[in-house]
Amino acid sequence: MFSAYSALSTSGRGAARLATVTMVSGLTAAGVLAGGAPAAAADGTAQSRGGATATVNGLKTYGTAVTEGATGRQEIPAGLFEMSVEGGGTLQTYCVDIQSPTQKGAQYHETPWGGTSLGTNPRAGRIGWILRNSYPQVNDLAALAKKAGVRGGLTEQDAAAGTQVAIWRYSDDADVRALDPQAERLADYLEDKARALAEPAASLSLDPPAVAGRPGERLGPVTVHTDADRATVTPTADAATSGVRIVDRNGRAVTSVTDGSQVFFDVPDDAPAGTAELTVQGSTTVPVGRAFASESRSQTQILAGSSESTVSAAASATWGTTGAVPALSAAENCAEGTLDLTAVNRGDEAFSFELMGAEYAIAAGETRTVAVPLQEGQSYDFTITGPGGFEERFTGVLDCRTQAGESESGQDTQIIGEPAPATAGGTAADTNLAETGGSDVTPLIGAIALGLVITGGGTLLVARRKNAGPQE
Repeated sequence: MFSAYSALSTSGRGAARLATVTMVSGLTAAGVLAGGAPAAAADGTAQSRGGATATVNGLKTYGTAVTEGATGRQEIPAGLFEMSVEGGGTLQTYCVDIQSPTQKGAQYHETPWGGTSLGTNPRAGRIGWILRNSYPQVNDLAALAKKAGVRGGLTEQDAAAGTQVAIWRYSDDADVRALDPQAERLADYLEDKARALAEPAASLSLDPPAVAGRPGERLGPVTVHTDADRATVTPTADAATSGVRIVDRNGRAVTSVTDGSQVFFDVPDDAPAGTAELTVQGSTTVPVGRAFASESRSQTQILAGSSESTVSAAASATWGTTGAVPALSAAENCAEGTLDLTAVNRGDEAFSFELMGAEYAIAAGETRTVAVPLQEGQSYDFTITGPGGFEERFTGVLDCRTQAGESESGQDTQIIGEPAPATAGGTAADTNLAETGGSDVTPLIGAIALGLVITGGGTLLVARRKNAGPQE
């Protein structure tokens, strides 16, 4: 899944190995591919979505939960996952999708709630309260046990299991309870006391993530939003080659920024049509309650705790002297079941393209968002080419539901196999299973790869581009 805006990419993941869509004989082309379980990422540079990127290590502190459903009674592990942050740092997370497996080694990206099942869940804010008022944010387990009326105290495993069970009751509307009586008492207390809190802001984001204009102009502004004390700004090699400088509003070179800073791409008068990118990187504790999603259909997670961690985001600029000069960004919209593509045209001619059988024309100076309908579980892979060597790609999968459903191929996405055994109060040193999904077998997921080519002003595709204490 993708953040509200994301940097444009040349890499992709999804069902099977997705093919890049290319322009053939100057005609608009489109393709649909069917795939099975997620495969390795295609060749290319990893995409930066804004915020933290992390790899799940496994379920580390957990107890046992019991679910009741059509298939009968199941015992499943319930507790805290650990993730390693790319660039440094460690995250602790709970899951918000009880029926899906967590794939060990899956890469996750910090994601707005709107790009996950939380975006359509009217009770998601209560999960935020639970996270801030239970373990590990509250690590005085004696005090937590007293507040929750738990006799005999709480172990870390009890606290993690009880917290996870309470979260599942709100994230999945699940009929689930903790096997341990102390953990179950904590879950009941948290469920009863929870009230709605607002979604936390991203640890680092750039707005907008793509700008466009004419040579000789300062393209922007791109505004930095972060809770890092300071972050570095690094232009990519293509910017240096084009003579593009990263500056502030007054034209002074910028190498570091803080929250609220605005930066511009200063493009020389004689620069030929082209593109450039910059990366902003800092270190901070990621806000509790941020969602983390994976393109591999691995179980969606929500942040419970963070060490000082590396966060980053990227922005791009496009410029040209004549014709259409577009800037493009995208956001998954779980409420509508769409990928929302935003096109800005800073040129002197209309930017025209055909998308999903419909034709669009973005007039000079106009901004428009096109909603691309996607099926649940549908993978997409967009490559972008255009004037001045403009070529970008982004990929993802629309993963908005917590309940297993029917895929495009007609395959049932319910988890297969028997539940993996769990030891009540155990601590896993190396857990490689669908820990909170109730199975050690990767589910059968039918995915569809979507390719779209867009033309306009040349050939163009569309791409998509600290913790607070307890709150009563």
